[in-house]
Amino acid sequence: METFLQDVRITLRSFRRAPGFPLTAIATNNTTRVTNEAYHLHNEEMDSLEGRVILVTGSAKRIGRGIALRLAQSGARVAIHYSGSADAARATAAECGNAPLFQANLERVTEIERLFTEVEQHFGRIDGLVNNAARFTRIDPLKITEADWDSIHDVNLKATFFCCQQAARRMLAGDGGRIVNISSLGGLRPWGDHAHYCASKAGVIMLTRALAKAFAPKVTVNSVAPGVIPFGEHDERIERLICKTPAQRAGTAEEIADAVIYFLSATNFVTGQVLAVDGGLSQK
Repeated sequence: METFLQDVRITLRSFRRAPGFPLTAIATNNTTRVTNEAYHLHNEEMDSLEGRVILVTGSAKRIGRGIALRLAQSGARVAIHYSGSADAARATAAECGNAPLFQANLERVTEIERLFTEVEQHFGRIDGLVNNAARFTRIDPLKITEADWDSIHDVNLKATFFCCQQAARRMLAGDGGRIVNISSLGGLRPWGDHAHYCASKAGVIMLTRALAKAFAPKVTVNSVAPGVIPFGEHDERIERLICKTPAQRAGTAEEIADAVIYFLSATNFVTGQVLAVDGGLSQK
């Protein structure tokens, strides 16, 4: 039996580059033991981000920066994307061990296509995508213009879809991968002065669920929905939201990054899920 188990270990490790590899091992005796060995070997591979190529959109500042730093600390090879914040992107890249920089305006599908081509040319593959880039504005719904609507949806929803599409095409043609879309508490709960934003982030959540079905089993698609994660000075509105939060405090970019790391590291049995990291605010 030990000889057979050794053969199983060797066979499983030969598939280590395939995140969606189905864990089935059949033997006439001790089947449970062999299956458990397969499960643990698979999890051992998936738990490590060492050397995996992860693109983080909008990673120059704020939550995106926190995710990029956490990935670099975990040994991932991080691709830093930015649109206009070149100086901040260079600073983040330096903190990530001089990670490569990729500029693209995500409002344009042609630039998204170029972005993924350049990342693939640089690294040779892409193992994970974190769709973090987003816009946020507060406008009375009665005053929202077509330009206001398009500005939010072009980046928050349209770009998220086409980034997923570009990543999945490469992942499905290769060894599979992981996609994490950053949504928002605003996609779970309605905010009166942010109707256009809430609609875009609710769209991201449904998009996540639909693509999880479309890309399975080789590619998982999950979402992290941040709660109150302030940067800089707190205004009155932020303070009110913090007071309503059961955890009685604001969250941090590092806490969002931890949730992202979980989805990037999880097996393909975790897909189509939305994890609210909000101190319980979504339950109010």
